[in-house]
Amino acid sequence: MFYNNAGYQNISPDQLIKKLSSREDVFLLDVRTPAEHAAQAIDGSYLIPLQALTERLRELPKDREIIVYCRTGNRSAYVSSYLSRLGYNVKNLEGGIVLWNMAGNRSLAHA
Repeated sequence: MFYNNAGYQNISPDQLIKKLSSREDVFLLDVRTPAEHAAQAIDGSYLIPLQALTERLRELPKDREIIVYCRTGNRSAYVSSYLSRLGYNVKNLEGGIVLWNMAGNRSLAHA
């Protein structure tokens, strides 16, 4: 991991699937590019590309847990660190959508 995770925790794909299965009120934030999101995304996720994050902060809920993901977990770790410093309740999906898929979880694939 390239970023200091002070202020946020990582969450495993298995932990996330448990949260989603129990219908916990989490906000899934995809910080990849629109092309990456269009190719494959975790069902129910909200796209705000990393490059647009500072301009779109008002779209993020302060009253819900935010789980951030990207392709492998590096961009989302950066975003998690940034958002935690701003007071958001945030977790980083370990290994991103790559590990999510390797764990056998379903993602919404677009044609």
